[in-house]
Order: sequence, then C-alpha cells, then structure tokens
Amino acid sequence: MKKNIINILSVIFITCFSINLFAKEINIYSHRQPFLINPFLEEFTNETGIKTNVIYSKKGLAQRLQSEGENSPADVILTVDIGRLYIYSDLDLLAQIKSDKLIKSIPFYLRSPDNYWFALSKRARVIAVNKDVIKDGEITRLEDLADPKWNGQICSRPGSHVYNRGIMASVLAEYGEVKAEEWAKGMVNNFARRPQGNDRAQIKSIYEGECNIAIINNYYYGKLKFSEDPEQRKWAEKVKLVFPNQAEGDRGAHVNISGGGVAKYSKNKAEAIKLLEFLTNEKAQQLYGEINFEYPVNVNISPSKELNSWGKFREDQVPIIKIAELAPLAQKIIDRVGW
Repeated sequence: MKKNIINILSVIFITCFSINLFAKEINIYSHRQPFLINPFLEEFTNETGIKTNVIYSKKGLAQRLQSEGENSPADVILTVDIGRLYIYSDLDLLAQIKSDKLIKSIPFYLRSPDNYWFALSKRARVIAVNKDVIKDGEITRLEDLADPKWNGQICSRPGSHVYNRGIMASVLAEYGEVKAEEWAKGMVNNFARRPQGNDRAQIKSIYEGECNIAIINNYYYGKLKFSEDPEQRKWAEKVKLVFPNQAEGDRGAHVNISGGGVAKYSKNKAEAIKLLEFLTNEKAQQLYGEINFEYPVNVNISPSKELNSWGKFREDQVPIIKIAELAPLAQKIIDRVGW
C-alpha cells in the first residue's frame, strides 16, 4: 500500500514538472497600456507557447521592482520614453542581455552601451501645422519655433512631460545650455496659451483656431486620422506634419523610443530575451507601424506604407542614452523659461 502511494505521488510530481517544463510563463512589468501590447503578446504566445502575465502601471513600477529585490516575479520591463527606461538602468534593476539578434538588429544609438536595454520602436517628435495657414517651407527646423513671427501661434503640452523633456534634451545635446535656453525662451514667448493637455489636444486646438503650430509625437496624428470618432478625424485633416531639421548637414528629427529590458532577478531570463527578440522581428515591427503608427527600430525593416505616406525623414542619431542623461538639466531649463 505504501509503495503504491509513493508511485502515485511520483507520477503526480513528474506530471506537474512536465506541465511546467512545457508551459513556460513570463511576467511583464509594463508602462505601455494593455491594448497597445496585447496583440504583440498574443502573437508571441502563439509562436513560442510561452504565456505572458502583465502588470500595467503608468507610475511606480521601478520602485516596486526595487522594493521586491531578489523576490521579484518580474522577468521583462517594457517602457515608453528613454527617460523612464533609464531609471531602471540607473537603479541597477536590469540584467545584461546577451543576444546577437538584438545587437545586430538595433543600431548602437538606440540601445544601452552595455546592452542592458534595447529600443523596440521609435516615435518622431514632429511639428504639426495648420495646412491652411502655414505654407510649405515656412517652418523647416525646430529652431524656427523661436522666431518672433510665430508670436501667439504655438500650442504645447506642459514642458515637464517626458516627451517635451526629451526634445529639450536633444536641443541641449546640439547647442549646449546657453543657446538651448535661448531657443526655449523664444518658443515660450510664442505660445498662444498656457501649456496644457496632451498631444491630441494640441491638434484639436489647431482645428479650433486657437493656434497654428504644435509639437507632437507622430503616432498621435495616426490615432486621430483613423479614429472611430469622426470629429477627431476632422482634427487630423486640418494639419500636416513637418519633420524638422532635414536639410543636408542638419541633425535630423528628434526620435524617442519605447524599449525593454530583462529584470535583474528574473527566473526566466532566456524566455525574457526571446520576447525582446520577438518584439524586434519583422512581424512585430510591422505591427508597431500598423497598430501604433510607430517606426521600426530594426535596421532591416522599412516603415509601413501609411507611415511612408506622411513623408520619409532622417533622424537625429545622438545616442538616446545622452537624451536621458541630459533630462535633468533639460527640466531645469523648462522650469526657468516657464514652459
């Protein structure tokens, strides 16, 4: 009887072990909203058999990971904006990633110098203009927004937002503190109203005639252009996008990233790396364009047909980590000029 019980328990143990062996799971801490990443995760599970569990939050995930320490269940970190991704690296919360696929696919300026994190998609910070008011060629550079001729014509979300902090850091990287602050002050002097709202709100303000110029992330234009709300589609119809600083010898348009890394104490590092590799393969990179209107980071993959229809552009290749390092000084300038 005792022998039979031992045999039964052995079978149960082996069965449970086999189920765990072939039903791997990874836990994701994500700053990206569920509806944006779920299509990618479903494809990943279908392709690999690895189940994904997601904890989503706009704030506090880095602090949560830090407090959990070695007991953290997290395997993968997904973020938007280099500033947020850099926090994880700065707090020593990420594991070094060994992946030839990622290193070969992602250009050096869009990944950690020591391969602790990688960009997964790009978004361009572009200038949206009222196409009925601003003529082609009147605004071609970010620097043009400080020209007094645009007094009372610019709308902006608050400068303290990570998107604007990033573009301020890009100007800092190009010109240094004194000239960068001069530019910021000149642009702020041209504001039509106090900075407020998100990027969608800036396009709405152009539609309503409150201003004629705004800085936005390119994908917001796509979200509005293909919105289920006909009113929002009208907002998009009112504007055209200007990719700034495109002339030969100029630095190109500022880009920011969504990115990812592997949690330092992940118990499933191999599976976590598989997810990052999947998110940079052709299928996922095309999905970024089709679903989110973001640009591929994989050097072997071209933007979607829709994105190309908005205009091809050359991007600023300043290392994205430098944007993160300059962010604190960028914020000080933003505060001083009242952005």
